Amino acid sequence: MITSFAESALPENVIPGAVFKKLTTHVDGRGFFREIIRSTDDFFAEGFGQWSHSVMQQNTVKAWHYHHLQIDWWYAAAGVIHTVLYDNREESPSFGRKIEFLLGEQNDENPQVLCAAIKIPPGVLHGCKVITQTAHLFYITSRTYDPADEGRFAFDSGKVQHDWGNKDELIVSANDRRDFLPHAQRVRSA
Repeated sequence: MITSFAESALPENVIPGAVFKKLTTHVDGRGFFREIIRSTDDFFAEGFGQWSHSVMQQNTVKAWHYHHLQIDWWYAAAGVIHTVLYDNREESPSFGRKIEFLLGEQNDENPQVLCAAIKIPPGVLHGCKVITQTAHLFYITSRTYDPADEGRFAFDSGKVQHDWGNKDELIVSANDRRDFLPHAQRVRSA
C-alpha cells in the first residue's frame, strides 16, 4: 500500500502514465481552499471531455473499469476510498503491476491518506472501495462518455488478485459483477 508521495515514486509503485499530483491546501478560519487541476498542468495536457461526481456509501466497490481511449483524473473530495490500479497493458514495462493507496481527506487520524489527484491512463484497470461512511469522488475524463470505450472485469475477477473484503458486506452494482470489452480500438502506450 502506498502511504506517501515518496513511496509513489519508488520503481515498484510506478505504472507508466499513472501520475499522482500532490495537492496543496490553504486553511484559515473560514475553511480551506484547494486547487485540483489547471488546464496548463502537464498532468492535464490531454484536455477536458467531461466532469462527473459520484457519491458512494461505505463498502461500495466499483471495479474493474478501464478504457481504450479515455484518460481519467480522480479526486476524492470527501471521505476516503481504497484505490487500486492494475496495469493491463501488455506492452507496458509495468504490465501486471498492482498499486494500492488511500485517496481522500488526509488528517491527523489518517496521515496515510493521499490528498491528491490521480491520472489513470487508458488500459489501466481501476477500482475503489469506500472505507468511510460516504465518499465523494469527482472525476474528469478526457472524452465524453462513450459506451464503446467502456470495459470491465467483474470486481471479484481472477484477472486482478485483490480481495475487497467480506462479499456479504459489499455494495456492488450489476455492471461491476460482469465482464465486458470495449468496442473502441485500443490505444497502445509508448
